[in-house]
Amino acid sequence: MTELGEYLRACRARVSAEQVGLPTSGHRRVPGLRREELASLAGVSLDYIVRLEQGRAKSASPAILTALARALELLPDEEEYLLRCAAEAGISGASKSTAPRNQQVSRATQVLLDSMVNVPALVLGRRMDILAWNSLSAALFTDYSRLPAKRRNHIWLTFLDPEVRGLYANWEQVAQECVAYLRMDSGRYPNDPELARLVGELSLKDSDFRRWWSDHRVRSQRHGRKEFVHAIAGELSLDFQILDVRGSTNQSLLVYTAEPHSPSAQALTFLAGWAATELPARSTEAAGPPRRPEETPAARDSKDGV
Repeated sequence: MTELGEYLRACRARVSAEQVGLPTSGHRRVPGLRREELASLAGVSLDYIVRLEQGRAKSASPAILTALARALELLPDEEEYLLRCAAEAGISGASKSTAPRNQQVSRATQVLLDSMVNVPALVLGRRMDILAWNSLSAALFTDYSRLPAKRRNHIWLTFLDPEVRGLYANWEQVAQECVAYLRMDSGRYPNDPELARLVGELSLKDSDFRRWWSDHRVRSQRHGRKEFVHAIAGELSLDFQILDVRGSTNQSLLVYTAEPHSPSAQALTFLAGWAATELPARSTEAAGPPRRPEETPAARDSKDGV
């Protein structure tokens, strides 16, 4: 079965008959819409749905794919992924994606990162590879310069690095979002061997990743809020934004900010000061992990009830 077929089946399983106003009488062996119900909602034949899911359909107009997306109540990101899967299957008339080349961050982008001393910032590439960073993002997450290049990947670190994994107060939610981001990237670049290697390694080493990957959830990176429990700065609640780097294909600037005058802002300021004095000393392999100071601004705020 093709990725398009697997994705259609996964989407069908997530939509109940009640959700789309269909009668629910009779026994259902599997959750979600039946093929004949999807066919009826989309205005196509049952045989066509079967051929699509089995990878035997030879053509599909944009109107049909849009009708399927509406019948399945897909979000914009999910509909985009459906269209990309159809293009890769060779049935929508769109050209297939080619394997991406390595990416290089421009000097101007690196200078911009280095100038952002009060906010953690990094540049993400395809597969959420970490292409460049500033000192405060290294202080928040990990000293990327000490990692092999193949380990500088946001999703790999989130799942398989115990220290990074332990940073998130709500790790499960963050990890599921990461899987959805990666699944979206796989639709854009299905022939990327490095992406296939990453998915294979994560599937082998983490059962949660394996389960969530099979759910076929997709999502684009935009903005939100993350809660951290940091060994140096304590608890932080940070908003993040992901901005395109113009002129560079598939490079995004990820920036974390705190509400002005909040305990998180105080903790981030403290962490920036720590990074300016302590992080350069940790640039060698022999340097050990940082020691937590006896009291941080976040810890004092917590004691004071702020």
